[in-house]
Amino acid sequence: MADHASRALTQSPKSADTLMDAGYELETHAAEDHHWWYRGRRRVLRQVLASLPLSPATRILDAGCGSGRNMLMLGEFGQVTGLEPAGASLSRARERAAGAVTAGTIEAMPFADGAFELAVCLDVIEHLDDDRAALTELRRVVAPGGRLVVTVPAYQWIWSSHDEVNHHRRRYTRRTLLAAASDAGWVCERSTHFNALLLPAAIAYRTLERVRRPSGPPVSDLHRTPGWLNRTLSQPLHFEAWLIRSGRRMPVGLSLLAVLR
Repeated sequence: MADHASRALTQSPKSADTLMDAGYELETHAAEDHHWWYRGRRRVLRQVLASLPLSPATRILDAGCGSGRNMLMLGEFGQVTGLEPAGASLSRARERAAGAVTAGTIEAMPFADGAFELAVCLDVIEHLDDDRAALTELRRVVAPGGRLVVTVPAYQWIWSSHDEVNHHRRRYTRRTLLAAASDAGWVCERSTHFNALLLPAAIAYRTLERVRRPSGPPVSDLHRTPGWLNRTLSQPLHFEAWLIRSGRRMPVGLSLLAVLR
């Protein structure tokens, strides 16, 4: 799963996919409040941020903020600024009034050097052709001693139609994520997988998908969760967030999180 509006970081406004993507972008806006994956990632992120030395004056950048839903939560930890290139998401983020929202791409951000003490980049860099360029630009706008919290999808070997419909360029292992971060000048303070308890089910489902080789258009995992199952699927991430808050590192999971300095 990803913040799908951030797909536009790599797309031309006149691409053949624009109309389909625009509709899908709006569907994700409607799902962000209640879908188990979005809610679970916010729980995990909240626990990680609670462990950092932040204050109400901390300047926070949400790089690739999508509709701004995460900015509402980030505002609990400091003064939030969003960055977003996609038109519909940009408008929705500004409507939320959770902080200033600027139009722009991560590869060339319109911010001064060292403008923030903390940046978060949530399921964005997997959409980019050059993830190292984005990580380097994030390092530029984060002040010395500041941090970046980044999340990405894990394991290239479970690539599926979900990745295709979201225009992912890659999935990551801990090694490949930290190598990209190190090349951009970041040092890892902490890393962990999350969404571990649902990994076996995801492997089974995506293996079956390959065997069946569906002939239709690619389908996102967002559309595969019936409403009655949503609450059940949210429970494992409650537990994982608690484990991560206690300092544990989860060795496997569908997603990766790293705290970089």
